[in-house]
Amino acid sequence: MGDRLDEIMILAKSRDVADRERLLIRLVDMCNGRPDDLRAPRVQDLLSQVFFYLVFQAEHDIRMRLAENIASSDWAPSGLINILAFDDIEIARPIIARSPILEDPDLIRIMVEATLEHQIEVARRRDISASVVEAILKAGRPEVLKALAENETARVSHDHLAELIQRSKDIEGLRSPLAEHAGLNAELASYLYTWVGVALRKSLASRFELDTKALDAALVVSVQQARAGEPRLQAMQPTESEEERRERQLVAKLDMSGQLRPSYLLKALKEKRLSLFVTALSALGRFEAPAVQKAVNASNAENLALACASVGIDRSVFSTMLELLRENNNGLPGSGEDNDRRAYQVFSKTSEKTAATLFRIAASKG
Repeated sequence: MGDRLDEIMILAKSRDVADRERLLIRLVDMCNGRPDDLRAPRVQDLLSQVFFYLVFQAEHDIRMRLAENIASSDWAPSGLINILAFDDIEIARPIIARSPILEDPDLIRIMVEATLEHQIEVARRRDISASVVEAILKAGRPEVLKALAENETARVSHDHLAELIQRSKDIEGLRSPLAEHAGLNAELASYLYTWVGVALRKSLASRFELDTKALDAALVVSVQQARAGEPRLQAMQPTESEEERRERQLVAKLDMSGQLRPSYLLKALKEKRLSLFVTALSALGRFEAPAVQKAVNASNAENLALACASVGIDRSVFSTMLELLRENNNGLPGSGEDNDRRAYQVFSKTSEKTAATLFRIAASKG
């Protein structure tokens, strides 16, 4: 140790660039050899001062070697690590990828303040947390989203994947990594099926045993709606009653004025106006009215749960709504402990976007 200290003192007095580089490397080697002694606050403060002084005078190549040498160290001063994480990308890359010193707030700050290349490295980092994933989704930069989709160690939730799949509608580069993602399940695969090409559809169908006939039928409906401007209300049926016509006009008026809300569904049921409930739910979800009516009259409440989840109804409201609906509709949709458990599970675990797609798929099965 004495010889090391003597060498370090000699190097510290030198103005030569090569000696500065050797000094940094010797300090790192010495610290790596005794990491347990370096975690005390006073030692950390001293290390920070020494390294900052050297780093600010160091050439690009020296900083790059330093970053590579301390990227995996758990003794490095946090301030130094954060400075290197914002340095040129060649210097920052190993720090962002491997440093155990970087915490979620540090990574999120990089997402907000650093360059696109730095953000991509954050998205590629192993085991990034849900909060970092959310920051990436919020930023929404296609290249960073693609890196996230390719990172199967990231803590991506069901809803995160659903949002990535929704983004794949406009970002083609997301589709292939999402189709191969380990977190994908049959529900999300059905959703992704809508946006991908023929080859990926075949892969998804084989991997998850998807009902391609129903999915293709739902896809045709979606294309037709898009070409028609996705009308939110269906044309008046020849057999509709005068009351139904007035209800349809009322819902249309509320919809066009932006006043049609999910809470209106509960209001309709409290007023014992079942057809108004069906019309309003059809408008809110952009569904075919017969499909909603079929869900209301079904032997179980699972499809109705999908329709309600897709328009943003609160879970506590759904329970009350289902009870009122059965009071107004001769006990339908069908009840029972198992039926209700499945319905509540579908409602609580399916995001709005996924629920809408699954409802249309179920409706297309006839």
